[in-house]
Amino acid sequence: MKFKTVLLLLVCYTALFISCNQADNNAAAQTFEEKVFVVNTVDSDEKLKEYLTYHRQIWPEVEAGFKKAGYKRISLYHFKDLVVMAISVPVGADLDEMGKIAESYSPKCASWNKLMNTYQKGVAGTEEGQKWVEASPFYEFSN
Repeated sequence: MKFKTVLLLLVCYTALFISCNQADNNAAAQTFEEKVFVVNTVDSDEKLKEYLTYHRQIWPEVEAGFKKAGYKRISLYHFKDLVVMAISVPVGADLDEMGKIAESYSPKCASWNKLMNTYQKGVAGTEEGQKWVEASPFYEFSN
């Protein structure tokens, strides 16, 4: 009786170990790339303050939408009215499609994007109506 219990536990632990390793291998097999985008906030100190406050308290549905869409990481930085966004996404990802998936998670996701759009304007050199633009990498140091 004791031998069967030990054997059963061993089989269960082995199955669990294999399952966990397969999940880790699948996640590790997916490679990600970083993309960087820039935008300006509208010319208003009050609007900038509101924009930053919103981002300190991002709606949970918005982050759940990011997760559903497959974003690995999103980081925002700012200097005065310049906002820089670095994202980590699967290599070759269709960012427009990822955006649609994120917005489809909840109506609050589309509301968030619509609201944030009121705080943003394009940087110098963007076309009429264009806001976020991808920055091109031109130097990298690694050690």
